[in-house]
Amino acid sequence: MHARVAAATTTALLGTSIVILPPSHAGASEHDAPVIVAHRGASGYAPENTLPAVDKAAAMGFDWVENDVQRTKDGQLVVIHDDTLARTTDVEQVYPDRAPWKVGDFTAREIARLDAGGWFDDRYTGTRVPTLRQYLDRVTLRHQKLVLEIKNPELYPGLARQTLNTLADRGWLDSDHVRRRLVVQSFDADAVRTVHELRPSVRTAYLGTPRVEELPRYAEFADGVNGAHPTLSAAYVSLARRVEGPHGRPLRVMAWTVNDAETARRVAGYDVDGIITNVPDVVRRAVAED
Repeated sequence: MHARVAAATTTALLGTSIVILPPSHAGASEHDAPVIVAHRGASGYAPENTLPAVDKAAAMGFDWVENDVQRTKDGQLVVIHDDTLARTTDVEQVYPDRAPWKVGDFTAREIARLDAGGWFDDRYTGTRVPTLRQYLDRVTLRHQKLVLEIKNPELYPGLARQTLNTLADRGWLDSDHVRRRLVVQSFDADAVRTVHELRPSVRTAYLGTPRVEELPRYAEFADGVNGAHPTLSAAYVSLARRVEGPHGRPLRVMAWTVNDAETARRVAGYDVDGIITNVPDVVRRAVAED
C-alpha cells in the first residue's frame, strides 16, 4: 500500500441488493483485539516484500503478512510495491541505460539478477525480488496468512485473473485458505470486483475509505474496507459494521499504515478489525498495554 487516501476507481459501482444490519450487529468484533498484519512483511526490520521480511515476521510471532503483486515484461508475477525497480533494488547500477526502470519493462530473469536487500542493510545484500510463487511457498512454509494486494492493475491487463490462477496453482484457494488465511485487496475497485466475480469464496477488501453512503455499493463485492488510519474514526467503523458484505457478515475495517504506539492505541480504540504496520512488535505492545 501507499500512504495516500484512495478514491473509487471504478465507474460501474451499481448498488442493487444491499443489506443494512441493525445497530445490535454493529459491534460484531467488539472486544476482540485487532489482527496485526506485517506490512510488506516485517518491513521495519527487513527489506520490504522479500522472503527475509516474511521470515522476520514469523520469527517475531506474527501470522499475517501483506504483500504487493505486479507483472514482468514476460508475464511473470513478482512481489514488489513500486511500479519502478529503482527504490528497492540496484537496477540503476545493473541496467544504467534503461531508465525509468519500470517493473513491466524487465523480464523475470533480468529482475532476478537484482539485489533487493542491500539498500536496506548490508546484511541483506544479495536478497532477490521474489516471484509470487516463491513468496506463497515461503508463507506456506512459515504457516502464515496473507493479505495480497493487486498493485497497479491498470498497467497489467488481466492481473487479477492471473493472480488468482497462481494462488490456485500453489494451493491457496482451498476452503481452509479462503476461510481463514487469505484476503485479496486493491486500490482499484474494478480489480476487487473481478476477484469476487471470478472466485466468490475469496475474501476481498477495498483499499480506501469510501463515504458511508457508498459502503453498500462496495459491499456487493468487498468484505472489508481498509483505510489509511487518519481517515478512520470510531463512528466510521461502527457504521461500516452495519453494512453486510457479500458473505453475509458485517464489513470489516483495517487501518494502515500504523507505525507508532500512540496511533496504534488510538485506532485500536475505534474497534478496527486489523492494524497493518511495518513494526508489528510496536503495535502488539501498544495494544496489549491499552
